Amino acid sequence: MLPAPLKPNVKAGGTMTQSNEISDRIAKDLKARLEQEGEHLQVKDANGEHVGTVDHVEGNQLKLTRSGSPDGQHHYVPLEQVESMDEVAVYLNVAHSDLE
Repeated sequence: MLPAPLKPNVKAGGTMTQSNEISDRIAKDLKARLEQEGEHLQVKDANGEHVGTVDHVEGNQLKLTRSGSPDGQHHYVPLEQVESMDEVAVYLNVAHSDLE
């Protein structure tokens, strides 16, 4: 038997509680890790396709290097599109064609 799908915790006023706080904490942790360890990591989309190379974190975006870009320009990836990272790459939750 499959477990029931998770439902967000909502207070009487309609605001998110614990699940939103966890998501925010995970996002902050990921951003901190990217700022400390993310420079020059590969960036791969949801299909494993190479998207570029991290230059650095700028605000709430990853700034990609110009050298890895076909048009020689910096490109940006919103942090909301980052799924995870390890010592080799940053992994996105969208396909390359769906990047903003």
